[in-house]
Amino acid sequence: MPLLIKNGEIVTASQRYVADILCEGETITRIDRDLTAPPDAEVIDASGKYVFPGFIDPHTHVYLPFMGTFSKDDYDTAGRAALIGGTTTIFDMCCPARDTEPAEGFRLWNERSAGRAACDYSFHMGVTRFDDGTPAQLREIVGKGVTSFKIFLAYKGAFGIDDTELYRALSLARELGVVVAAHCENETLVAERQRELLAAGVRGTEGHYESRPPAVEAEGVHHLMTFAQLTGARVYIVHLSCEEALREALAARARGVDVRVETLIQYLLLDRTDAERPEFEGAKYVMSPPLRERRNQAVLWDGLRSGLIDTVATDHAPFDFAAQKSLGRDDFTKIPNGIPALEDRINLLFTHGVQAERIDLHTFVDIASSRAAKIFGLFPRKGTIQPGADADLVIYDPAFRGTITAAGQAMNLDYSAFEGWPISGRPSVVTLRGEVAVRDGRFVGTPGRGKFLARQPVPS
Repeated sequence: MPLLIKNGEIVTASQRYVADILCEGETITRIDRDLTAPPDAEVIDASGKYVFPGFIDPHTHVYLPFMGTFSKDDYDTAGRAALIGGTTTIFDMCCPARDTEPAEGFRLWNERSAGRAACDYSFHMGVTRFDDGTPAQLREIVGKGVTSFKIFLAYKGAFGIDDTELYRALSLARELGVVVAAHCENETLVAERQRELLAAGVRGTEGHYESRPPAVEAEGVHHLMTFAQLTGARVYIVHLSCEEALREALAARARGVDVRVETLIQYLLLDRTDAERPEFEGAKYVMSPPLRERRNQAVLWDGLRSGLIDTVATDHAPFDFAAQKSLGRDDFTKIPNGIPALEDRINLLFTHGVQAERIDLHTFVDIASSRAAKIFGLFPRKGTIQPGADADLVIYDPAFRGTITAAGQAMNLDYSAFEGWPISGRPSVVTLRGEVAVRDGRFVGTPGRGKFLARQPVPS
């Protein structure tokens, strides 16, 4: 059925104007004033509302075996939550364990997602080891449309790779023209500091921060930048959290390294004190890198406003508080890392970014949609509003007022990291490739309609 959205204020990363949008099939076919609806079209009046391109979360962990347990969401629940929050496309991390062949990991993640995802999706392919058989498998995976890798310079003995593997992975990425997303912490420093803290009797959540101070992250960034410079690989730093790490990235960019930077909504709004709440409540906020001192928030907002930081993601990693976070009650190193935020990212960014006048509407769209589409090879199919683009549209009501609660969320877990936080604005309608998927905070779309998005390498 055709869809006509009338009288909305269209906002992209570079334009802002009032017009109608006609969607036919799965794409936008016309944009103009006073369009006439085809006889069988659904018409939605967007007067007084913004119309944004569907938002993109470039960093999620929907399916994640980690630290002896499994993430609680699946591609249905996570996709519904994403759509309710205005996110129409996610990039999920396909992260096989070191003892799993890349091809087998890719098969498993496809098996979990195909025909089940509520929103559109692609993968970053985890390179968790690099041996003689790895290059051929990665070439095949790239040929299937996954044109970004994910590497870990942390989690020693699990996902982490050594320097030889790092050099070879980046060299292959450079040859294939793919982007390498990297978790930057020095794994040896983390492991040694954890050992020392446990020996000193530190068991609570405060030990997590002490084992991973800003210098550990900054050293990880510096390390990656050296290898990226020597291999010529294009790199993307995930979940950058602090000023010290940002300085290392910007210094490398100044000397010619092709590096992009992502931060997370939680680093912009939460701080170290949240992860050190008493009675083990802080475990809800344990993630890596850790939440930082509040002073870093202004640095990150400035980086987004100035364009030095490219994207805002979630690193969505949904682990229950009662049954899963509690595994580390007597040992902070056993707390499953991660925080749920997929459903709330856009409303929080609009409330505390746009409404608080930290960023303007164009920056909002850029850092939450357009820039990710460009970096990872989806633009202009995704990330903008123009004829020929997928009809992923968010009709956003800036007058809405509400409160975030775990009881009201679609994410499949027992707490919200932002319980009780007010929001100023919410999607009233969300479309996925021309079909209405959300109305007034409720999923009304077709289950399993999400599509895997095959991509081509993006030229340097």
